[in-house]
Amino acid sequence: MIETKLETEVSKFMSYVLRHAPEAAGLTLDAEGWVPFDAFEKALMSRYDVSRADIIEIIENSPKKRFALVDDRIRANQGHSIGVDLALKAVEPPAVLFHGTSLVNWPLIEREGLKKMERHHVHLSDDVETAKIVATRRKGDYIILRVDAARMFSEGHSFFVSDNGVWLAESVPVQYLSPNAGTL
Repeated sequence: MIETKLETEVSKFMSYVLRHAPEAAGLTLDAEGWVPFDAFEKALMSRYDVSRADIIEIIENSPKKRFALVDDRIRANQGHSIGVDLALKAVEPPAVLFHGTSLVNWPLIEREGLKKMERHHVHLSDDVETAKIVATRRKGDYIILRVDAARMFSEGHSFFVSDNGVWLAESVPVQYLSPNAGTL
C-alpha cells in the first residue's frame, strides 16, 4: 500500500500529465487523450518510488474517478486544457444539474453565465453534495448554482457525461442558472 502523501503527489502528477502537459513525462497523447499504460507506468516509476500495483491502486481508489484504464491504455476522464477529443456522445441530462463555485465568482457568472475557461467543458454534477464538495475546494465562501438542464437541452444545448459521471456542457448561459436555495 502506498503512503498517503506520496499517493496524493503521484495522483496530482498523473492529472497534470494526462490533462495538461504529457510532455512533462515524455509522453504524447493520441487524439482521444489515451497513452499506452506501459509508457505511462515507466514515466511514473522513473520519477517516483511506485510500483505498477501502486499506480493501479491510485486509479481505482480515486474518489473522483479521474482516470480511465482500458485495454492497456490510460487517459483522464475530463478536465483537459490540451486538445483532445474524448469521443463523448451527446445525451439527455437530468432535469437539474448543479455547479459549485466560489461566491466571489457569482457576480460575473450572473452577468455572463458559466464558461469553460481553459478547459474543454463546464463541469456539472447531478447532485448538490458533489457540487458542494467541488465548491468547498475553492477559496472562501461558496455558492451552489442550479442549472435548468431540461430547458437548456430542449432549447438545443448539448450535454455529455464522462466515464466518471461528471456532466459536461460547452457553456451554461445565464438564463439557465439560479443560486440554489440556502447557499448564498
